[in-house]
Amino acid sequence: MDAKRDFDMNVHIRWMIRRDMPEVLEIEQSSFEFPWSEEDFIRCLRQRNCIGMVAEYDEKVVGFMIYELHRDQLHVLNFAVGADVRRRGVGQQMVNKLLGKLSQQRRNRISLEIRETNLAAQLFFRNLGFQATSVLRDYYDDTVEDAYVMQYHFQQTKDAAVPTNRIARRLAG
Repeated sequence: MDAKRDFDMNVHIRWMIRRDMPEVLEIEQSSFEFPWSEEDFIRCLRQRNCIGMVAEYDEKVVGFMIYELHRDQLHVLNFAVGADVRRRGVGQQMVNKLLGKLSQQRRNRISLEIRETNLAAQLFFRNLGFQATSVLRDYYDDTVEDAYVMQYHFQQTKDAAVPTNRIARRLAG
C-alpha cells in the first residue's frame, strides 16, 4: 500500500465470494502459524449459518471475517487483516459492521476465541469493548495452547435508535 501507516483506510465491506479465496488464503497464511486450508474455508462457508465478509481497498481484499449466526449471538470463527495494512482501521471497520448486526431483541452478543499467545488480537478486541470471559484449556487441535473466550454484549444507546443503512443516511444528508 502506501507509507501512511498511521491513518485509517476507508474500506468497502461486502460478502465474501468464491473469487476472493486466493487473496483470503494469502492473508490467512501470512497471519497464522496454523492457517485454515481452502477446504476449511469451503466446508465452513457451506454451512447455512456461516457468513464470510471481506474488506476491500482499491479493488484488493485486505481483510476477512468468518462468523456464525446463532439464535442469540454471532460467533467469530476466523478474522485477519493483511500485514501491510494493519493498524489502519480495517479490522475496526469490520468489527463495527458486525456490531451493527446486534440488537437487544435478537442477537445481543458476539463471542470469539483467541489463542493465549495472540496478544495483539487480545488487545485489539479489548480496545473495542470485548471482555475475556473464560479460558478453554488445550483448545486447539494443532497445539496444547489455551484459548481465551472474549465477548461483546450489546448495549442500547441513544444513537442506536437512529437507522444507519444507506437509505437513512441519504435521507439524513
